[in-house]
Formats: sequence, structure tokens, C-alpha cells
Amino acid sequence: MSTSIADLGRRARDASRVLARASTASRNAGLRGAADLLVDRTGEVLEANATDVAAAEEGGTSATVVDRLRLDAGRVESMAGGLRQVADLPDPVGEVLDGWVRPNGLRISRVRVPLGVVAIIYENRPNVTSDAAGLCLKSANVAFLRGSSGAIRSNIAIAGVLREAYVKVDLPADALVLVTDTSRSAAVEFMQQRDSIDCLIPRGGPSLIRSILENATVPYVIDGDGNCHVYVDAAADLAMARAIIVNGKTQRPSVCNATETVLVHTDVAEALLGDLAADLDGVTLVGDERTRALVPEAGEASEDDWAREFLDLTLSVRIVPSIDAAIDHIARYGTGHSEAIVTGDLAAADRFTGEVDAAAVLVNASTRFVDGEEFGFGAEIGISTQKLHARGPMGLRELTTAKYVVRGDGQIRG
Repeated sequence: MSTSIADLGRRARDASRVLARASTASRNAGLRGAADLLVDRTGEVLEANATDVAAAEEGGTSATVVDRLRLDAGRVESMAGGLRQVADLPDPVGEVLDGWVRPNGLRISRVRVPLGVVAIIYENRPNVTSDAAGLCLKSANVAFLRGSSGAIRSNIAIAGVLREAYVKVDLPADALVLVTDTSRSAAVEFMQQRDSIDCLIPRGGPSLIRSILENATVPYVIDGDGNCHVYVDAAADLAMARAIIVNGKTQRPSVCNATETVLVHTDVAEALLGDLAADLDGVTLVGDERTRALVPEAGEASEDDWAREFLDLTLSVRIVPSIDAAIDHIARYGTGHSEAIVTGDLAAADRFTGEVDAAAVLVNASTRFVDGEEFGFGAEIGISTQKLHARGPMGLRELTTAKYVVRGDGQIRG
């Protein structure tokens, strides 16, 4: 069977027409069967993943990247759980969004339909193979996947299990098509398959996003950087603020919804920062001059630090004179991902949520909650920082489009 990018795209396109006809029950059966088989084959998946991890460590890959790459039995079970959660969610396909009758008797309705072939290009995150495939199957889309060289053995193992499970319930194996050529030229070719790809979603760092912007000729939705801020307002509960910041920074620092910058109102800076620095044991702090005066162990924050998605145990801290200054800082340095305020002042919360331009704005909660599963979507396919079609965590509805269905009884236009 041919494995050229173009031929794989044609296979994906052919499978999309079959999948569009598949019932909700059969797609759910495919998801549950895939979850069970994934757990049954945990050893096989972990063996492949161990080879990828060993190669990454031997090659000097950073601990952050290795953490994203590494699987264990718990993470495989979590992947399977994500598939089962998606199976239990309502099927968006066929949902009637609205409808009306024209004076001439035409009955017009707008109905959710699959996008068709959803392409995902991603880096060392083998769980994306399962997450993306599950969401695509539930929404009757083919998952056309191109992972990184660092996770290729893991991706092949996971995709093989899911494809086998699909066939067992009479779904096309090509409901999931994996590109195994991990060269840069293949990635660029993948981004240009206009005859087969309906929407491309990148999951990766700045270099991947730049490549998409420079080379892609298919429609895409950017899963962007997460330079996420927490602003501690003058009216904040400081114990709450410390807990939210510690969770946002340390619970899993290598992901896009981790907190990267803390902005502290000057009125509470002295009361907050000493205790916060102690709570953040093991975290490298960098800050402005006033922060360093209160926290002597903090390093100096450069201009680049304010704009940086650290993705590790580093946190930048700035003391600001007002909520206006906090909003201005976020407008200048934020990436439009997730921004949080800690405050007991409803007016301040309303200002922040109304004026901060981001896919998600939180009040008195950790940025780590901006996640498809935490939002009740099941496993997410990405977090869009764009403003068209989809914004924020992308679940099932974001993998559909609308079709107008017009019913008449012989009307012709005069």
C-alpha cells in the first residue's frame, strides 16, 4: 500500500465519505473498542515508547520534552479514559442549529456536519495520537496525523491499535491515517495537501507554528503559545492567590496552560511575595526591580522574559500600580491563551474579563483549568488562540461546520 503523502491524503479523503455515513452507535463502539484494546496492548505501547524515550535522553533532549514524550501505564489508561469520555458525549453531527420558513414556503435549516479530513501535525506528544483520533472519530472526521520523529515508534504503536479496533466494528481503518515520514520536507508537503485536508491543526512550539505560517496552503487553526498571566488584585484573598499561582506554575509546568507571569498590585506586593517565594520552592523567579527588592533571590527579568513561555519551573513577577497596568501588560506580552485575576472585587473581575483579550479569562481559578477535559469536552484536540471558527479548547463542536438544508415543494425563483 502506497505511503506517499498524496496517496495517504487520498485514502483519508475516501475514508471520510464512508465515515460521514457511519452511525453514532458505530462510532461510539469504535471508540470504546479502541479504549479497551489500548489498555490490553499497554505493554506493546510502552515498549515502543521506551525506545523513543531512550533515544531522546541519549540525544540530550530537555527534561520538559521528555516529560511530554514519556508514557506509563497510568497515562495509557488516561488516554483510554479520554476515548471512553468522548464516546459518552453527545454527538454533534446532525444537530439542527436553527431553522426557519420563508414566505414562499421554503423550509431552511442549518445542520452540523463533519469538516471531513482533519490534519494534526504535532511534536513529542504521543497522547495526541489517541486524543485527536478519538475526537475526530466521534465527530465523523478522519484523523490525518503527522507526529514527530522523536515519538514515531509510540505513534505507530498507538495508531496501529486504534486502526485495528476500528476494523473490528466495521469502520474504515483509514479513519486514522498516520504519516510515518518525519522529515521536514514531508511536513511541508503535508501542510499543502489541498485536495485532501479540510483543516490543519498544529500542536507544537514556535518553530512549528512558523513553519505553518510560512508553508501551509490548507486552512488551519493555530494552537498557539501560552504565555499565561495571573494578576493578583488589591482586593485579592492572598492565601487563595498563592494556591492558584503555585498550582498554575508547578502542577505541570511543561504545558501551554501553565502560569508563566504573575502581576501583583503594589498594595499587596509586600504581604504576598515573601510567602509566595517560600511556597514556590524549586521555582526560579525573575522579576522587576521592586520584586527583587522584596525577594532578593529573584533574578532580573529581561524584556524577553515578559514575553516568554518558559514551559519549566521559571516564573516572572512584576509589581504593577493598578489593574489598568496589569491589563496593559497582558495586552503587550500575552499570547491570547489564558489569563487569570484573583480578586474579591466584582467590579475588578468584570473589568478584567471584559477588557482582557484572550481565549479564556478566569476569575479566582488556576490557568490549568483551560483544558478540554476540564471544560467537559472530553479530550481536546488543541487550544485555539485564533478568533475565527474556534477559540479556546477545541472539542467536538469545533470539529464540525454547518450545512444549509433547503426543502421545498417545487418553488422556482422569479
